[in-house]
Amino acid sequence: MADARGRAELRKTERVIDAFCVYLRDETNASPHTIKAYGTDVRQLAAFLEERGTGMERADVYGVRAYLASLAGAQRKSSISRKLTALKHFFRWCERTGVRRNDPAAQLTGPKRERYLPPHLSVDEMFRVLDGVAGVSPTAIRDRAILELLYSSGLRVSELVALDWEDLDRRAEVVRVLGKGRKERIGLLGRPALEALDAYLADGRPVLLAQRPTALRGSAPPTHVFLNHKGAPLGVRGLRYRLDRLCRQAGLPEGVSPHTLRHSFATHLLEGGADLRVVQELLGHESLATTQIYTHVSPTRLRTAYREAHPRARRDPRP
Repeated sequence: MADARGRAELRKTERVIDAFCVYLRDETNASPHTIKAYGTDVRQLAAFLEERGTGMERADVYGVRAYLASLAGAQRKSSISRKLTALKHFFRWCERTGVRRNDPAAQLTGPKRERYLPPHLSVDEMFRVLDGVAGVSPTAIRDRAILELLYSSGLRVSELVALDWEDLDRRAEVVRVLGKGRKERIGLLGRPALEALDAYLADGRPVLLAQRPTALRGSAPPTHVFLNHKGAPLGVRGLRYRLDRLCRQAGLPEGVSPHTLRHSFATHLLEGGADLRVVQELLGHESLATTQIYTHVSPTRLRTAYREAHPRARRDPRP
């Protein structure tokens, strides 16, 4: 009888979690990645409580706190904080919809997050990558356009591979981006990016389209901007592969990812004097605190600012 009751509770918990994920999708416009992550976080708590003989229906603040404590040392503080955010969101929804009468996570606070300096390239390293794409093959022309667009606009990889031609306005020098949470923003395009895109449109993309399998040539061509060598939309995995190869050719260390270009975009803007709020808007960050991780100061900029500002650091110390 107890086992049957336990199985019934598990089925009910799973139905509640599924309904929560539907809510995230339909009412909050959460991204598929967020929905999957939040669902996984809640299910992990449910499994932990089940092992303790409690279950989600009887979850209280002590059970949730014990679950978070069990993660300490095994996961980063930022991961634990994210899991707590997911649980808070879930229990608030449960209380609001009448699934529960209280919120056991309401008073809990996450661990203080570590602040990691995002990896980025120097301006010289970035230019080495950009200038290192040689050749006139359609894939080389495409790769130059990809690199210039990533660095010019600071797009995420998922945003870049999802671009359609209608998202680009070359006359206004902007790109329309559908970012996280299906929020739309505008990215800016510099002259080198526009020239690289024009070259790709004229001499790269038509050749890639012509390489589509014979069975597909009678169908409508894909509207995605960037295509692979078979004329199909370029995916995230293919983009990462190409970037890894280009970075090795430029002599850069291992570990440079497409997101490194986004970090470099933000860092170079701030080092060039851009306002933090402007960078926040261009990156599509909802919180300014997320953008503030880029406010690290390079040693060169630090020394320059010191020499210009400190009276005793100037060549002529007199005011």
